Amino acid sequence: MGIIFQTDRRVGITYAYESTSYWDKEKKQPRSHRKLLGRLDESTGEIVPTRGRMRPSSDTPLPAWQAYEASKRRFSGATYLFDEIIEEQGILQDLKACFPHHYAQILSIAYYLILEDRNPLSRFSKWAATHKHPYGKDIPSQRSSELFAEITEDAKNHFFTLQGKRKKEHEYWFYDSTSISSYSNCLAQVKYGKNKDHEHLEQLNLAVLYGEQSRLPFYYRKLPGNISDVMTVQNLIADISQLAFQKIKLVMDRGFYSEKNVNDMLKAHFKFLIGVKKSVLFVQEAIDKAREEMRNFGHYHPDYDLFTYTETMTWNYKQVRPYKGDTIKEGRRMYFHLFYSPEKALEDERKLHKKLTAWKTEIESGKRKKANENAYEKYFDVKATPVRGIKGTVKQGEIEKAKKNYGYFAMISNEVKDPVKALELYHRKDLIEKTFENIKGRLGLRRMHVSSDKSLDGKMFVEFIALSIMSDMMRRMQDARIFRKYTMIEMLDQIDVIECFEQEGKERWYGEMTDQQCDIYRNLGIKPPA
Repeated sequence: MGIIFQTDRRVGITYAYESTSYWDKEKKQPRSHRKLLGRLDESTGEIVPTRGRMRPSSDTPLPAWQAYEASKRRFSGATYLFDEIIEEQGILQDLKACFPHHYAQILSIAYYLILEDRNPLSRFSKWAATHKHPYGKDIPSQRSSELFAEITEDAKNHFFTLQGKRKKEHEYWFYDSTSISSYSNCLAQVKYGKNKDHEHLEQLNLAVLYGEQSRLPFYYRKLPGNISDVMTVQNLIADISQLAFQKIKLVMDRGFYSEKNVNDMLKAHFKFLIGVKKSVLFVQEAIDKAREEMRNFGHYHPDYDLFTYTETMTWNYKQVRPYKGDTIKEGRRMYFHLFYSPEKALEDERKLHKKLTAWKTEIESGKRKKANENAYEKYFDVKATPVRGIKGTVKQGEIEKAKKNYGYFAMISNEVKDPVKALELYHRKDLIEKTFENIKGRLGLRRMHVSSDKSLDGKMFVEFIALSIMSDMMRRMQDARIFRKYTMIEMLDQIDVIECFEQEGKERWYGEMTDQQCDIYRNLGIKPPA
């Protein structure tokens, strides 16, 4: 016997039924009897009788449906897993310390966002009525908006500080950003910028710090949509200093490189590994110098099918001191790592040939595009005759010049000496791309559906809590190789159907579990619910 919910789409009312299963001997299949208990109150999660005659008198024993609030049967297999994760990672303790009045509501909405793929928060009431969750009650849409607005910057920064102290002492932190598109005209930081999803929409940017060993995010910041990656490092350094993080080690891609950013990180005594664009003068000079030597077999690394080259360089450090009216200039030791991938060189060449073909077609068809005018001028001699029409002849010298440095990429570090270790660190940075996929896909932040900056700030924090839980879950799945058998959604679906029974004055107990469900918990390092 159990309680099931069914929505009448004609009137939009959800009804609760008491369902009793039995075996039909004639049809030789399981069947069920249903008894109407009442309608589901979306705002409270309670079952309300539909007719007055169903209400019992004061001296009549309570029927099963009336005892629903005292005796609850709810799905809890997945939320039990989340409860264990936030306990182990210290998320629960830190949220309690920073949001003593709201932590349970924050967690309940985070749980909902993970389990209800892309569903709007207006559906929370129905989910809350059938699932066990930290808050235990409904959170109407209006209340969730109020909750988001009550999440303050001071409380968030306190949470980041507490979480930062839990990270592994010697791990590197990956830093990257993504763009989040918006149709809203009332958010202050929504601007046109370089959209990383290639959408012609206004946006804001989201930057995240992600632990290399823990594989968990522990800090984020919201940025105006017209701010480029290279401009964010100065504020990142200021935020890290304010949050009192210790022994900072950063890994960043070449989009964050500038001479000023390197000097600022040296000034702050950060350790770092950062990609550098090939257009930078000292990189071009290093490629010309090492081009022949680094392609010798002694520089070949079979595991990665590429060639490596490393040398010690002197960085011309500059620090302007306005309070003293002078500038410090001195040499700082740096490790320059250069890599050459034949496979990447071929891929880059194929991409250039495709572009050249498209540009030639545009020129000769008379359908030139304004965005490609510089490419036309750089790579083609264009002539027009009455007989032959418009013809574009490639400048082979320019093509060979472009191909010369294909397949090369470079990094610098003030700590990592070994090129293979630097390469492995840099490649692990791809983990943060999975983070952005999760927060924009599974957690529904690809588009922002909020009407005020305060609500946006609060919602992004709750999304960040959900992201932290998901990241820990994915780390456990990767370590246990669960992805060979399940996707994350499939795994959650397997355990979400486990029921929890609660009755006032009695100990909580869980429904039957299959060996498969128990194995999922054990493989994730979690003790199955008793």
